Amino acid sequence: MAGEKSRFSLEAFRHVAFDDIGSTNSECLARARAGDPGLLWVTSARQTEGRGRRGRAWTSEPGNLYASLLLIDPAPMERVASLPLAVAVAVHDAVKAILPPGDAALQVKWPNDILINRRKTCGILLEGEPLAGGKRALVIGIGVNIRHMPDSAPYGVTRLSDHGAAISPDELFAHLYQSMALALDLWDEGRGTAEIVRRWREVACGVGERITVNLPDRSLEGRFAGIDDGGLLLLDMGGGQDLPIAAGDVFFMKTE
Repeated sequence: MAGEKSRFSLEAFRHVAFDDIGSTNSECLARARAGDPGLLWVTSARQTEGRGRRGRAWTSEPGNLYASLLLIDPAPMERVASLPLAVAVAVHDAVKAILPPGDAALQVKWPNDILINRRKTCGILLEGEPLAGGKRALVIGIGVNIRHMPDSAPYGVTRLSDHGAAISPDELFAHLYQSMALALDLWDEGRGTAEIVRRWREVACGVGERITVNLPDRSLEGRFAGIDDGGLLLLDMGGGQDLPIAAGDVFFMKTE
């Protein structure tokens, strides 16, 4: 209908901030179980139980951004798969807005790791949970290295302060609050997947390069052939067919 406001319009979102919290993701899930309608941001200056993918701990000292967004039934299940790409586009836009112009290459590693000069500066964790009444909660957790970064990681890491971005977590969140609303509006409960995929491809890292994809039960090697129109990673393992992959950890293989 003409003039109808989008479900993801900027004014539809809410925000609650903490000084200390166990996990912003856990707080969102707890509020969802208590009946929160969603479109709620939870941020904290510090987390005591931050976590990353596959249960890894996430460095959560003050000075970085720790934010989670609660969505309730964000899209029909068959269209949710492209949501991580929309999230990546939003976070990329927010970080781009605060980085000074220069030589730093700001890119996205599939599906939603934000890289600066091929080093990870942001972790994104999506968690879902069924709710009473048949609804489903989905939480988007976002941790951005601004002043701190892990001492050890299975991949290269960096922080925004190393690239001339002398900003506070609140300043970065202000950009993220807006860019996420814009990206989700564009995504439109999955109906806008084609445009999100187009935007994601513009900032993709490593297309055409050899990669290793770690799955829960095995590792695969091949050439990163990009993503399909639904956002699945395409792995060229030779033989003329690309293998679509829905979830996995991607590592770029060193070349001589």
